[in-house]
Amino acid sequence: MRIFLISGISGSGKSVALNVLEDAGFYCVDNLPPSLLLQLIDTLARDGIDNVAVAIDARSSSSMGGLINSMHLLKSRGHQLDLLFLTAKTDSLIARFSETRRSHPLSHRLLPGQNPNDPRTLIECIHIERKLLSDIEVLAAVIDTSGLKANQLRIWIKDLVKIERSSITILFESFAFKVGVPLNADLVFDVRTIPNPHYDVNLRPLTGKDLPVKLFLEDQEEAQEMLGDISSFIEKWLPSFKYDNRSYLTICIGCTGGQHRSVYFVEQLAERFKATEQVIIRHREIQ
Repeated sequence: MRIFLISGISGSGKSVALNVLEDAGFYCVDNLPPSLLLQLIDTLARDGIDNVAVAIDARSSSSMGGLINSMHLLKSRGHQLDLLFLTAKTDSLIARFSETRRSHPLSHRLLPGQNPNDPRTLIECIHIERKLLSDIEVLAAVIDTSGLKANQLRIWIKDLVKIERSSITILFESFAFKVGVPLNADLVFDVRTIPNPHYDVNLRPLTGKDLPVKLFLEDQEEAQEMLGDISSFIEKWLPSFKYDNRSYLTICIGCTGGQHRSVYFVEQLAERFKATEQVIIRHREIQ
């Protein structure tokens, strides 16, 4: 059975992800207590269901500790299990809760040590939720949905669904430093020292996927040297990430605007590694 576990911070888009998986033919269950996960999978397996998506969030924090053990047990039984974690910057989450006028799920839940006469603020709920979910976040494929439109999130989820993993999947993502470093980054490389095609009026409206920009950067000795260094670094340390039982490795390449240099580097690195690894490409700013 293929199992997608979806978790993350409230307001980060878990319902969007679950809807995408449901449209892709997955049997979907929302807000399942982790203690019931094994029972659910056994029941659905007997019913002949092959694809299951389960959303688990901090409202089930009392049984969250057993989730990791359940995941290991499911894998040992031969199930293909993917853990997806959605997150976003705090200011983005606050804006979303303000727009929808919904309360945070933890604002209604009394946690150990809390005074029932002392309600939490939204920011406090978000901080508590991040702490409660921190142990499973490090095991997951993480998507930072800050500033991300729902349609783009749907596309990224579909990319993950298409992946049939044998070991590790490398996610190469370009971004703009002026917007901020993606929260989901495992490795970050800064290519802002490379000559910028932005200052060529003919190249400015193009991206690093366009041939004139590619030719421009291929002609820059420092760009090719840095590309080789980054590639060598990944090749050297990728076995260590695999040995650490990582399912996903997110490598983010940043430049000033996220349009030319970082896009070019992501495309080139993905081309180098796709022959031997499963690769996903993301361009945060131009998508």
